[in-house]
Amino acid sequence: MAEKQDLSSLISSFEEFFTTIYKDRITDVLITYPRVKSLEVDYGDLERFDPALADELVRNPELLVEAAEQAIRSRNMTLPSGTGKFEPHIRFFNGPNPEIMIEHIGSLSLNQLVTFKGVVTKRTDVMHKVKMAKYKCQACETEYKVVVGRNFNEPKKCEACKKLALVPMEEEGVFVDLQRAEVQDLLEKVSGGAPAAKMEIFLEDDLVNRINPGENVEICGILRIKMPVKTRQKKEFVYSRCVEAIHVRSLKRDFEEIPITREDEKRIIELSRQPGIEKRIFASIAPAIYGYEEVKRALALQLFGGTRGKFLKGGAPLRDDVHILLIGDPGIAKTRFLQSLTTLAPKSIYVSGKSVSSAGLTASAEKDELGDGGWTLKAGALVLSSGGMCAIDEFDKIDEEDRASMHEVMESQSVSIAKAGIVAKFKAKTAIIAAANPKHGRFNQTKNLADQFDIPPSLLSRFDLIFPIIDILDEEKDSKLADHILTSHANAAAGLKVPEDEADLMFDRDLLKKYVAYARRYVHPVLSEPAKSRIKSFYVDLRKMGKGSGSVPITPRYIEGLVRLSEANAKLRLSNEVEDRDAEAATELMKYVLAKIMTDQETGRIDVDIITAGKARSQVERIEAIVDLVKSLTKDREAVKTEEVVKEAEAAGIDPGLARRIVNELLRKGDLYEKEHGWVSVVGKEG
Repeated sequence: MAEKQDLSSLISSFEEFFTTIYKDRITDVLITYPRVKSLEVDYGDLERFDPALADELVRNPELLVEAAEQAIRSRNMTLPSGTGKFEPHIRFFNGPNPEIMIEHIGSLSLNQLVTFKGVVTKRTDVMHKVKMAKYKCQACETEYKVVVGRNFNEPKKCEACKKLALVPMEEEGVFVDLQRAEVQDLLEKVSGGAPAAKMEIFLEDDLVNRINPGENVEICGILRIKMPVKTRQKKEFVYSRCVEAIHVRSLKRDFEEIPITREDEKRIIELSRQPGIEKRIFASIAPAIYGYEEVKRALALQLFGGTRGKFLKGGAPLRDDVHILLIGDPGIAKTRFLQSLTTLAPKSIYVSGKSVSSAGLTASAEKDELGDGGWTLKAGALVLSSGGMCAIDEFDKIDEEDRASMHEVMESQSVSIAKAGIVAKFKAKTAIIAAANPKHGRFNQTKNLADQFDIPPSLLSRFDLIFPIIDILDEEKDSKLADHILTSHANAAAGLKVPEDEADLMFDRDLLKKYVAYARRYVHPVLSEPAKSRIKSFYVDLRKMGKGSGSVPITPRYIEGLVRLSEANAKLRLSNEVEDRDAEAATELMKYVLAKIMTDQETGRIDVDIITAGKARSQVERIEAIVDLVKSLTKDREAVKTEEVVKEAEAAGIDPGLARRIVNELLRKGDLYEKEHGWVSVVGKEG
């Protein structure tokens, strides 16, 4: 009786609240009902209206939500069409303490209102839950309607004839849509090394299909316990937890979970105006690694990324994330570069190629064990790190099938999935930093470096910058490197801090995170005319170089890469204009990569085909020459001796050893075949 009285006083309080504060919003929902089934109520508005009522909502949300919905129903509002009653859901949002992490939500919050933020990791198919059950007595045919709520006990006994003859009439019940999802703590907020805590979410009615895997969301709901988990000791009851969602809101902006105070903002703007800000940022990238200034510069630009939200005519989005590949000899700190960058990026995931699958990288469909046995979509590393960075170590060790799934992610920044009858598309706006080893363990300096990567050209061409990290024997450099490592170890063992002259140059890690988050959130540089002119002349001059030789030194795809790098360099200073010096910094980095990776060792010419086609133009020409030679020699006969082909190739200026290797490669690929040992012919030759 007391509860009824409490409920009546709560209903009157909500009636007053709706009449005075939410009158216009109720009218808006009334016009669109039942297409819009819910009235969204800001917890802050309720708290200002009646702090005691707001506190009670946190302590006893189920009762308060019922009171609020009854208050709306008691107004007896009819729909504009005149058909049906106006009975919307009341969905409270913006609850207290939204910054709490899932891992900190404990048993003290059971049956209370909780608000938290997270990233959706998976979502099930829609199921259907009974809201109003209908029963019929088999003896006297009396029918009953029963509201199904929490702790519902199914009736067995007929009240009319007192017989245990009640049976459910399942098809005549009233159902509501139900969906399960799983949310984990935001990557931005999880401390390094700690696993992200997860929470199961139940979504009902109009909340169904509102969230997708990989999305950042804010959940407001009631914390519940689930069925006991089986343990070895039978007497011990251990329960898992879940949240009945009252409200779900998608958080569209990236990095908004990195808190930036006014003091932080003031300090960041002051730092950006310092003359040596670029050097300070570069020095803060992997400070424990000696040298490799170009690599550190590129990684810093990747952290900031290009200008976001650009679209081509027709609405196609332009990628603003920079992709970088580090390929180098073993023991040259590639992994440390990756790990250093993931600690600085506001949102990042680190995976190793030896232990990752395509499903783990992109997305997967898996059997839903807790639901109706349907399939659930589960987001992989590239989807979860959307808006941030994904570091992939041992990139060359990923299976070829799994690597193939990355083509779409790297170019169009989405993941399309078609598995178990589910066809879906996820956003994967992720900057990728990958590290790999050469095919044979170490680089051979006498050969083209690009020939020594076990990575398909179609994937290589999608990286904006590819850095070879080569272990060169240099006594002076080796001495300095040894001193750097030994001093670092000695200082670390003695508990000494970084020397003052270095500390002044380096950024504090948390401050740099905020600086990057601020730049990515608020700075949107636009190309100036001098910057456009420099990129254009760089591109045109390079194209001229290949005009006479037949090789292609650069393709239009690299212009977009130069634009991204120029915009990122402007972001280092928090500048909204890409100046000439930014374009110069981008072209210098591109020149470095072209000289190291895309220079044909035999001709000395820059040739982008080394990456895009997997072979330099000079190599392709020699292969074509050998095929043409075999064709001409077999014009009047079925096959030709390999030695005769080699002899003719030598006369044409091709080294005999190289000619033999090309013939063997063509045989392996199936372009040539051996009619008998030592005799070759062209596949598909007529006659």
